Amino acid sequence: MNNPIKMIDERIRRKLAGIRLAFRGVVTLVNAAGGVQLVQGTGLNGETLQGIEYFQHFGFTSNPPEGTMFVTIPLGGRTVHCIIVGSENASLRLPNLKTGESALYNDQGMKVHLTETGIVIDGGGKPVKIQNASEIDILNPDGTAPFEFVNTGCACPLGGNHVMGSTKFKGGI
Repeated sequence: MNNPIKMIDERIRRKLAGIRLAFRGVVTLVNAAGGVQLVQGTGLNGETLQGIEYFQHFGFTSNPPEGTMFVTIPLGGRTVHCIIVGSENASLRLPNLKTGESALYNDQGMKVHLTETGIVIDGGGKPVKIQNASEIDILNPDGTAPFEFVNTGCACPLGGNHVMGSTKFKGGI
């Protein structure tokens, strides 16, 4: 006589075997044209994955380069409709951030690093542009601006307020 508990367990195992759990993959191509980016990638089993929706945090967007790893969740347990919920590119990630630090970076060497001692902006050897700003205030915590710009190519005297183009600068330019 068959054991009914074992029969139920076997039926549950068979049903669960048909549900794919979250898994890892690697980006091969990104279509960034639409409202939600669509990724093509390779899954753990070597399968090609098409049209994976790449969900990102509000206010932040990126276009991951080829080779970026991702974690995807198959909605309804089926690989035909997956969404990416996280990505990482170990070869480009900034290493050794201290607890509480954050960084924004790209594959061109540019970064904004929020450190425990201040903010570091690295243009990666390319121009840094601030646009559509009617005024730029660079102030100390007490509201003063006793600093100077170095190597700006500007022949402005130090201190006071200055206008370059239509933008006002306050502080020691």
